[in-house]
Amino acid sequence: MNNVSNSFESALASLVQAIPNVIVALLLLLLAYIVASLVRGVIVKGFGKLGAPRGLVKSRVVTSEEQGRDVLRSIGNVFFFLIFILFLPSILDALNMQSVAQPITNMVEQFLAFLPNIFAAVVILVIGFYIARLVRNLVHNLLLSLNIDHWFNRLGHTQTRTAAPADSAAPAAPGEKPAAQNKLTLAKILSNIVFVVIMIPIVTVALETLNIQTISEPITSVLNTVLTMIPNIFVAIILVIAGYYLAKFISDLLISLLQRTGINTVYDFIGIERGDSKRFDLANIIGQVVKVLIIVFFTVEALNVLQLYVLNQIGNAVILYLPMVVSALLILGLAIAGGTLLQGVIRRYTNSPFSAALVKYIVIIFAVFMALDQLGFATTIVNIGFLLILGGLSIAFAISFGIGGRDFAKRNLDRFERKIQRDSNDPTDGPPSI
Repeated sequence: MNNVSNSFESALASLVQAIPNVIVALLLLLLAYIVASLVRGVIVKGFGKLGAPRGLVKSRVVTSEEQGRDVLRSIGNVFFFLIFILFLPSILDALNMQSVAQPITNMVEQFLAFLPNIFAAVVILVIGFYIARLVRNLVHNLLLSLNIDHWFNRLGHTQTRTAAPADSAAPAAPGEKPAAQNKLTLAKILSNIVFVVIMIPIVTVALETLNIQTISEPITSVLNTVLTMIPNIFVAIILVIAGYYLAKFISDLLISLLQRTGINTVYDFIGIERGDSKRFDLANIIGQVVKVLIIVFFTVEALNVLQLYVLNQIGNAVILYLPMVVSALLILGLAIAGGTLLQGVIRRYTNSPFSAALVKYIVIIFAVFMALDQLGFATTIVNIGFLLILGGLSIAFAISFGIGGRDFAKRNLDRFERKIQRDSNDPTDGPPSI
């Protein structure tokens, strides 16, 4: 019995000694609840009365005031639990639970030491966001005042279009924006680009403020790379745009000059019949080819500025291959024109459509093999095929002439032999006198 009574007395003594610590822990818990409730009430009700939900709606963070109040309640709950976490080490210390309190204390200390960095990063992001948005709006208004969309549309649409009647346009629905407002204009695109360019260094500074090396270093490196590429991107865009409009200008000028020289009359001279004059407009075809070539040159130069080596090598290969393509097209064009011209001449003087068509297609076949050889498509196979076809045609002609034209060949050979004998027996033909 003495052992039981001693154990009971020691347990009772420990309980009595723990009562003050429990009371202190409960008081700290009550204090934490009161402080957390006050902070949450200040955030939710105080900022609500100050018009924070309306400010969130104006800044376009939320779409309605109800969503703004939900955001304030969420922030208040976050601070409510943060305050409990801050009081938790003191409560555990009051209960003499050092083994549990020490890790939590270390975590809270690290969190408190990290709070200034988070606050500084948030402040940098918020201030930078508003500055970038202000600059974006200024640039957008400036571009609208310069009427850049109007000039851009005039550059992009040189041909006049018939405008629809004013009364035929259907009115927009009550909740629907007009089509002009839904269109992504050039002014809006450029202003958004300026916004992104300003936000990139701001995000970089905010990440460096957090001082989290494993996260900030890769992202910062990527953002710095993007930031250094932005001038090259602008130069490349300017090159492509300038190349497009320069190509369009030169193409229109060349088409106009060729049409005035009457180049399309070459069809009538050669004798080619055109089913659709617009489709086979030679001046337009040459102008469009020149336009494409100029755009390709400027695009390759833009890729060179961007230092995209793989695409740049592909573009250079295309440019190096273009002369062979142009020469092959010239060979085919000249062959078709020459073959058609020969067809007309032979048909006119021999009155044989078959012979005229045969000569035309022989010329075209020769040109096709020459074009394939110029393009470098299986040069050995093309040459061997051409020689085989030429040899087969020669053998076929020899056989057909030898069998079908044997009597004709015999008469002509006898006539040639008699002429030789007559010339050799003529006494007037002697050696020339000196």
